[in-house]
Amino acid sequence: MKQITAVIRPQRMAPVRDALLRAGVHGMTLSEVTGFGRQGGSVEEYQGVQYKVDYVSKMRIEVVVTDSIVEEAVAAIKAAAQSGAIGDGKIWVTPVEEVHRIRTGERDDDALT
Repeated sequence: MKQITAVIRPQRMAPVRDALLRAGVHGMTLSEVTGFGRQGGSVEEYQGVQYKVDYVSKMRIEVVVTDSIVEEAVAAIKAAAQSGAIGDGKIWVTPVEEVHRIRTGERDDDALT
């Protein structure tokens, strides 16, 4: 099993969710996050005054999937989140040793469906 974590533009969340559902991902955890990378911040204007925003709003998606659909899930995120502009985000994959469903006590692959 693997955990796939992606940080993407907030406006790309709906297409990414739909793509993951089509790829066979049954659930996900979402967080609103801020940060910066090569994109840096942005310059905003409020009542005619410009100010610099150092951190950019993003969405963090976390899913745990079986090894058999890792590549498909990553490809789905890439395709749905990519705009071609700086700041599209990042995806990383990490191993997961165990998963437990609290309600039923199911473990590992059974807990993912």
